[in-house]
Amino acid sequence: VQLVESGGGLVQPRGSLRPSCTASGFTFSSYAMSWYRQAPGKERELVARISNMRGTTDLAASVKGRFTISRDNAKSTVYLQMNSLKPEDTAVYYCNVWRIGRNYWGQGTQVTVSS
Repeated sequence: VQLVESGGGLVQPRGSLRPSCTASGFTFSSYAMSWYRQAPGKERELVARISNMRGTTDLAASVKGRFTISRDNAKSTVYLQMNSLKPEDTAVYYCNVWRIGRNYWGQGTQVTVSS
């Protein structure tokens, strides 16, 4: 299993970014996918999750109305559209899949929101 994130970066407050995560080594369409984030000195927290087939989504209260998670099963890729970014969204963002009893993580992509 391999998860490779890209698309982070430095953005000004109220800006937008769309990190993506491309997966390999498993049947992508069969598994729910998630995005987590970890800010300096804080625990890793769940940001968004999308189910496998129907694409049902669930978002943390802190990002609801600003972030959207989506997936393209043909490309084995999951996206996190982040709008109206705030300085408190600054963190390393990780792609995640729970498969056969264990978590798999990508290497993370840094998102920094600053003027």
